[in-house]
Amino acid sequence: MIVLEDLNVSGMVKNRKLARVISQQGWYEFRVLCEAKSEKLGREFRVISRWEPTSQVCADCGFKWGKLDLSIRSLLCLNCGTQQDRDLNAARNIQKVGIGHCHDSLQGAETE
Repeated sequence: MIVLEDLNVSGMVKNRKLARVISQQGWYEFRVLCEAKSEKLGREFRVISRWEPTSQVCADCGFKWGKLDLSIRSLLCLNCGTQQDRDLNAARNIQKVGIGHCHDSLQGAETE
């Protein structure tokens, strides 16, 4: 299974600091190629909503810490103490949501 996050690329390119880099990455073409390849090989392809808080939730325990500045690259969960890379944490959350786990079901760990 291939799971991608639907990003607001048109909104992201409005950021002057990131616009050129984002435009050069070819994210739309990457998505089209992944979709075609998965169809050709009989794999499932899913895209999760851009509104999923994938970078705001601990992938280990489900604790939600909220929005973080993009300059913060490493995270230390206040609930479980796990230190992790921001992008790897988001990738793990994208995978979980893509296979059917929702963040709401993980939020119980936040209050325990």
